[in-house]
Amino acid sequence: MTMNDVPVVDFLYLAAILFGIGVFGVLARKNAISVLMGIELMLNAVNINYLAFAKYWGNGNLTGPVFAVFVITIAAAEAAVALAIVISIYRQLKSANVDEAHSLRG
Repeated sequence: MTMNDVPVVDFLYLAAILFGIGVFGVLARKNAISVLMGIELMLNAVNINYLAFAKYWGNGNLTGPVFAVFVITIAAAEAAVALAIVISIYRQLKSANVDEAHSLRG
């Protein structure tokens, strides 16, 4: 079974499930690292959608894969900056709880 045998709608279902898990992870978790993992899941779901639509439209269209590479690049930069912020918050508060970060406001 190759990728060409799998219907596009299956990729869209997978992306919707991943996106839902990511939204749940962002909304239900209090740990900053878990929130970041939820955001990464949502970005990966978007990438799956880009590639699924590129497969659906076919005929050599590289728009989907180019956008997917762009999203991966942005996600890597976002993860680096967000982890630096989380480490800074942890050093000051001795906790990675997102609810406690509002006390840093001036």
